[in-house]
Amino acid sequence: MRLHRRTALASAFCCGLLALTGCPDKTTPGAPDAGVADVPEAPKTPPPTTFALRYQPLADAGTADLAEISLEPGDKPLIQPTSSLELTASRGLRNYRVRLFDEAERAMVSDDVAEESDDKLVYRIVLPQPLKTGFSYTLVVDAQTGTAFTDTLGREVDELRTTFQIAGEKEKPAPAPAPSKKKKRR
Repeated sequence: MRLHRRTALASAFCCGLLALTGCPDKTTPGAPDAGVADVPEAPKTPPPTTFALRYQPLADAGTADLAEISLEPGDKPLIQPTSSLELTASRGLRNYRVRLFDEAERAMVSDDVAEESDDKLVYRIVLPQPLKTGFSYTLVVDAQTGTAFTDTLGREVDELRTTFQIAGEKEKPAPAPAPSKKKKRR
């Protein structure tokens, strides 16, 4: 009888514990488990630095509208005559230079203004004369010193080299004066 009482007491004790703790609730699908900590997402890598090139057509000189020039590799877009180009970069740049070349690979004379910040670069090229119709020009962004330039995050940026052509007939150079025909004396 004594054994029976101990077993009954032990059974009652176990049932009491079970009643206090209860059965685990069934979780609804998709609900987070309270016992598992959320793992923070790793910070996303910023996208690479990109460029955009726009110009002010001479016909629209009184407006603020700029036309886009394609920077796709292999493209040679045809643009309207202009004397104003604007290059923008999605990040600020370090150790860079911007140059505009004519067909003979000579650097063009221009008045350049750069607005730089960590978030963006706006580089304006204002030419004293409009670019000549029918001719091709190449815009180059490369390293000022050394072999590489970087953005404000310290990442190397690929050199930009894009060629475009000005719409219209190729301007012909003024004819050279004919040499004078002097007779040789004997």
